[in-house]
Amino acid sequence: MSDSPNLPSNGLSYKQAGVDIDAGNALVEAIKPAVKSTRRPGADGEIGGFGGLFDLRAAGFADPVLVAANDGVGTKLRIAIDAGVHHTVGIDLVAMCVNDIVVQGAEPLFFLDYFATGALDVAQGTSIVEGIAEGCRQAGCALIGGETAEMPGMYHGGDYDLAGFAVGAAERGTLLPRKDIAAGDKLVAIASSGVHSNGYSLVRKIVANSGLAWSDPAPFAEGRTLGEALLTPTRIYVKPILDALKSGIGIKALAHITGGGFQENLPRVLPAHLAARVDLNAVTTPAVFGWLARQGGIAEREMLRTFNCGVGMLVAVAAEDAETLVARLQDHGETASIVGELVDRQGDAVEFSGSLAL
Repeated sequence: MSDSPNLPSNGLSYKQAGVDIDAGNALVEAIKPAVKSTRRPGADGEIGGFGGLFDLRAAGFADPVLVAANDGVGTKLRIAIDAGVHHTVGIDLVAMCVNDIVVQGAEPLFFLDYFATGALDVAQGTSIVEGIAEGCRQAGCALIGGETAEMPGMYHGGDYDLAGFAVGAAERGTLLPRKDIAAGDKLVAIASSGVHSNGYSLVRKIVANSGLAWSDPAPFAEGRTLGEALLTPTRIYVKPILDALKSGIGIKALAHITGGGFQENLPRVLPAHLAARVDLNAVTTPAVFGWLARQGGIAEREMLRTFNCGVGMLVAVAAEDAETLVARLQDHGETASIVGELVDRQGDAVEFSGSLAL
């Protein structure tokens, strides 16, 4: 007998349509410990409400300006899905947002994620969110909420997509770039961990043409599969950069080197009368980029405008503080070196000398 005399006993349910509310609830419970591990001053609430709360005063700000960023992981997700490796892409998601916030001189405070899939796999979702929580811990920001969308018909098989949203703050008057940026300032490169999260449509094309599988040994990384090596997560630079900023080192500008490479990202923080002169001989290029260039027959300039080529962040710093900055970053475990300087602009916004070691 049906519950109502007016409704058929064989009516459809939401679960039969492909959306499992119970799985969604199970995921929320499974990720609560990871979310709790990201708490920081200003963020003490539990997830599960209609919105996340953050107290700027409790975080120590007096007259803050908010800085927001959002991003995704791009087609690097395709490798994670095909290789069945899901615990690192959450770090990438956080990194792409918080690195964009810290380059403006702001401290990332909290993060929210959007996870969309065709059919929710609780174990897979938990692994992804645990990666997001790890990224938040590395950045010192709180994971205060998110959205899990189960969308049958939009995503198929084990496919999923991720988007991230981060908010940070800086005291008024401290945002970067500084107005006193000038010719003669040095450029300090902070090393990347690899390809990070840009250029993966080209990476995947190169791998497809190579005939290698994700489970094959990586030609450029001994002891790792190709999938594992290419899924090395994006490095998060928040804590060492915030430390350098608070120390009084004369940082004038910061550029997060993402899609478009040096040529597209450096000009975003330079005034129109300045150009960056970069010595490519001073750039340490990880082996993965040499393999991609050789395997794909990619010219150096195409490499430079597609990939970070070993530099995850570029810092414009007063010349007298450049060596101090390098030493301080190295104390934090970063690999940093002086790779150029700012000059009066005569032509292109970025000038290169030397060549990459590909």
